[in-house]
Amino acid sequence: TDRHWTGEKTLEQQVDEVLKNGATFLQIREKNMPHDELVKEAVLIKEIAKKYNVPVVIDDDIYAVIESGVDGVHIGQKDMEYIEARKVLGDDKIIGMTAPSVELAKKAEKLGADYIGAGAVFNTSTKKDTKPLELSTLKEICSSISIPVVAIGGIDHSNVRKLKGTDIDGVAVISALFGASDPGEATRELVSIMKDVVQ
Repeated sequence: TDRHWTGEKTLEQQVDEVLKNGATFLQIREKNMPHDELVKEAVLIKEIAKKYNVPVVIDDDIYAVIESGVDGVHIGQKDMEYIEARKVLGDDKIIGMTAPSVELAKKAEKLGADYIGAGAVFNTSTKKDTKPLELSTLKEICSSISIPVVAIGGIDHSNVRKLKGTDIDGVAVISALFGASDPGEATRELVSIMKDVVQ
């Protein structure tokens, strides 16, 4: 998610449209939102996601996960260590980790991460300080671990087909859906393309 793209619709309306039209996993990503507001937002989004049986994770804030009751957290390599996150959240919560190299992907799997996000695979406005991950490296990451790999960074309808053959399990997008004039239609189109990309 990113409220930067809400426009005339509320974030909740956008989330409902995206999930109704085929998104299978949702990360609440609000870097500058105060903790208490994030918890309130997560509670609302959790109820929408429940209708579609879609898991919800929060970016970084493990205490917001506990207070809102969502399904888990996504942490980066510079965020709180996995071991601490698992200690706080317990065994039944999802913990995803960002892992932009084979070495870090293997480390994340060994620690016990449930999935990894690998990228940025293309140039992205969300993270300006990253250079694109080689697709050959992405493929190597996918073949070196057994947990799901989600490609992240700069992915949209125009370039997602380039990821075919890398063996990814999915893609994480923000503006491709939330920045579209019709997020529901954008989701349907991307889901349709992904059926060909993920074999």
